[in-house]
Amino acid sequence: MTVHLIKLAVGIDGFEHLVRRQADRMKQSRASGGDGRLRHVTRATPRRSDEIVGEGSIYWVIKGAVRARQRIVAVEPAVGQDGEARCALILDPDLIPVSARPQRAFQGWRYLEAADAPPDTIGGNDDAAELPAHMAEELRELGLL
Repeated sequence: MTVHLIKLAVGIDGFEHLVRRQADRMKQSRASGGDGRLRHVTRATPRRSDEIVGEGSIYWVIKGAVRARQRIVAVEPAVGQDGEARCALILDPDLIPVSARPQRAFQGWRYLEAADAPPDTIGGNDDAAELPAHMAEELRELGLL
């Protein structure tokens, strides 16, 4: 059974901003002699890693709504900048837009059951993307988007 993770994309203004930020991180990794793989380092290792790796994704919450996902390729041990043991989520560099769904802020990451995950946006377009965020959220709450 596949399980996903959900995480806030702190400091990210939109889908394209996340794409640019991750591309920059991969370039920095290559420039510093790294392998260029996209890593997201967390403090805790998911206990359900075997249900996540391969088929699972990390769903990104951007500005109060789940807006993107990317496949989790591997979960590996890592060492943080402080020298402490951490976990590296190795991510597929392809970001996939999903139907925006409001999500309240939380700390860290959470498990997201496959049945609760928002669907991918067909053709990469979300009708709400062109609306102001507060208006789109209100329309979603009313079931109009």
